[in-house]
Amino acid sequence: QVQVVESGGGLVQPGGSLRLSCAASGSIFGLRAMGWYRQAPGKERELVATAPTGGAANYADSVKGRFTISRDDAKNTGYLQMSGLKPEDTAVYYCVFRSWTFDFWGQGIQVTVSS
Repeated sequence: QVQVVESGGGLVQPGGSLRLSCAASGSIFGLRAMGWYRQAPGKERELVATAPTGGAANYADSVKGRFTISRDDAKNTGYLQMSGLKPEDTAVYYCVFRSWTFDFWGQGIQVTVSS
């Protein structure tokens, strides 16, 4: 079973930057997309960004121009570069590797934006 682990979260001041990483413990056959979601307290989990295999990245309107998703398939790793962070970006961030048959989720990592 492939394990997925996020890293790079933490506390950052408004306007700051963080880079989240997401590593899968092995290759995922039939990988069709890699994505990041987030869930703030009392809210539904929402899509932040996706990077489809062979396609263009997609972003939630709330993060366009501030966040960048990328993948390194040779390393089975995905990234989310976040800049211009706002308090409303505070949430637990989850990454997911989507194959044609299964979704592999990480356990989530806390990002807190506060002064």
